[in-house]
Amino acid sequence: MSLDAPYTDLDPERVLRAVEACDLWTDGRLLALNSYENRVWQVGIEDAAPVIAKFYRPGRWSDAAILEEHAFARELADAEIPVVAPLAFDGQTLLDREGYRYALTPRHGGRAPSLESEEQLEWLGRLIARIHTVGARQPFAQRGQLDRANLIDTPMRAVLASTLLPSNLMAAYRTAAERVDQAVAARFEAVGPVRRIRLHGDCHPGNVLWTDAGPHFVDLDDARTGPAVQDLWMLANDQRAMDVLLEGYQQMREFDYAELALIPALRAMRQLHHAGWIAARWHDPAFPTAFPFAAEPRWWEQHIADLHELAEDL
Repeated sequence: MSLDAPYTDLDPERVLRAVEACDLWTDGRLLALNSYENRVWQVGIEDAAPVIAKFYRPGRWSDAAILEEHAFARELADAEIPVVAPLAFDGQTLLDREGYRYALTPRHGGRAPSLESEEQLEWLGRLIARIHTVGARQPFAQRGQLDRANLIDTPMRAVLASTLLPSNLMAAYRTAAERVDQAVAARFEAVGPVRRIRLHGDCHPGNVLWTDAGPHFVDLDDARTGPAVQDLWMLANDQRAMDVLLEGYQQMREFDYAELALIPALRAMRQLHHAGWIAARWHDPAFPTAFPFAAEPRWWEQHIADLHELAEDL
């Protein structure tokens, strides 16, 4: 197994063997789900509902950090918050077979939420507030902070070390990224201290599944410590939507409105991090297929222009 291309030998047979090692009898049905950072499969089970098998990318998280994510998911589920938590086998949620670390969860289907619906936005606001009430009980010890080091400095270094960025654009990229870094730092300093809690971390519409019974949250793979507004801004298309989200949120938990001023900084950090993530993972064969535009110089030219615009907005 290569860290650059860690899934080359994760074939269907290995996936089935990993699931059957948990004394689950598979029926041979496999469906690869949309995931690039990890590999995720829906696996059919004889005379039972399918399970979801998630194979963790080697080298990204330590065992302790993954177990901390699992414990957080279990804590949320025990609080009757609709979050999909991993299954335990002989008391273990983090499993290991043939060199791959993986976890199994129940399959919960659903559709994306309607971000135009005030009822759904208010409902999501209440649920996120409940997640944050649990998240505020204690800090993460292993999963790190949502900060400039993780979301600006590390991805910037990955881009500068990558062959994707044309050499004639390196100086321009560095200048643009450093402008964003300085602007983000200034914005956080202007807002002042905010409370940092355990978060879902990547609360975009694709990680919320809606059924007739309501929403549930999936994929805590990016759970980190950070400000509460991180779990809200990606679900709000405009100020009206944010107002409705916060109306629901404040029915369950107080919100510090000073955090709203952090949204442009969080948006800028996410955009810079996304490019760095692609650059860092480019050797994984799935990435050139999924993100072919990143091999084009014009995309990097536009990215640099976008970074300058983000810095201006800040």
